Amino acid sequence: MRQSVNKIVLAYSGGLDTSVILKWLQEEYGCEVIAFCADIGQGEEVESVRQKALDTGASKVYIEDLQEEFVRDFVFPAIKANAIYEGGYLLGTSIARPLIAKSQMEVVRKEGADAVAHGATGKGNDQVRFELTYYYFDPHIKVIAPWREWGLGSREALIRYAQDQGIPIPVTLQRPYSRDRNLLHISFEGGVLEDPWREPDEEMFVLTRSPQEAPDQPLYCEIEFEDGIPVRIDGEDYSPAQLLARLNELGGIHGIGRVDIVENRYVGMKSRGVYETPGGTILHIAHRALESITMDREVMRLRDSLIPKIAELIYYGYWYSPEMNLLRNVVDETQQDVTGTVKLKLYKGNCMVVGRKSDKSLYHSGFATFEEDQVYQQRDAEGFIKLNALRLRIRRMLGR
Repeated sequence: MRQSVNKIVLAYSGGLDTSVILKWLQEEYGCEVIAFCADIGQGEEVESVRQKALDTGASKVYIEDLQEEFVRDFVFPAIKANAIYEGGYLLGTSIARPLIAKSQMEVVRKEGADAVAHGATGKGNDQVRFELTYYYFDPHIKVIAPWREWGLGSREALIRYAQDQGIPIPVTLQRPYSRDRNLLHISFEGGVLEDPWREPDEEMFVLTRSPQEAPDQPLYCEIEFEDGIPVRIDGEDYSPAQLLARLNELGGIHGIGRVDIVENRYVGMKSRGVYETPGGTILHIAHRALESITMDREVMRLRDSLIPKIAELIYYGYWYSPEMNLLRNVVDETQQDVTGTVKLKLYKGNCMVVGRKSDKSLYHSGFATFEEDQVYQQRDAEGFIKLNALRLRIRRMLGR
């Protein structure tokens, strides 16, 4: 039996990994284990967590409703930055981990615990995301990562362990892929999805209808933003969590937000993930559309050059790093005039921008028109073009 640990706070979801880990920690460390569950929009999954953790041996169970904080302080800043990892992933799992770890550390302080544990594997990204946040809040905390310690080398082994211990689990050997759900998305990986050629089974999807089964009539909706933050849908005010939940509902009905990608993990290997992000997809498209009429060209280009770095920092787990703090402040500065309304058409898996308006718009039909105006003299374009062509002309005149 391992020594030197008196009390552990485990990030507990009630899924396969953390259910087994809860029992394993008790056996291996012989100390009190407290289960912590962050409610960030898992839906009905949260209801059974408390009793399941107690039945598995947890001394206490904390379930914290963090949905509003999650959307307000994590999802919306990512939307403002247009953060997408490797061109397709809206960072639904990545953006949740620093909040879970932060709240877990609050339980550590409250309970006087000397260790934390998580269910992330030694091959994945989540171990980094959790632990970077743990160490940010307490540089001396002891971190226990069972996947890096135990002899259970596969999820099949975990399933058998759980069956031997009488722990109810939500997966089977026949369908062993794992999933992670919150208000921003649900992800699927592992098991049958490890074959990148195999199309996901339609029954797997939770948040979205198949586009083929979506309504035959499009839905129009309007989203209002204030300083880059979405605040209203069709003129109705919503809290951050309520707004995202409503867009999840609308997007899910119309089959919006499915993504199937092979991404590069921080630790070095590639992995295949299937994601449903209906509300986040809608917000990303709407936000981009509003920026197109409210942001200065050069400010937008400079901010866009930062998107890969911001997405990478979120994906890698550096939410609380000094560089991320700097970049978030830069993004906030760019969003001061991103205020207005975007009209969208949702239809058969597509989210199409069909209108945008803002009192702070830089677009003016009088300037863009093909008709005569008083701002732009068309003959001025000749000198503009010749000056920009000068270096090209010189190269050709010199035979290069």
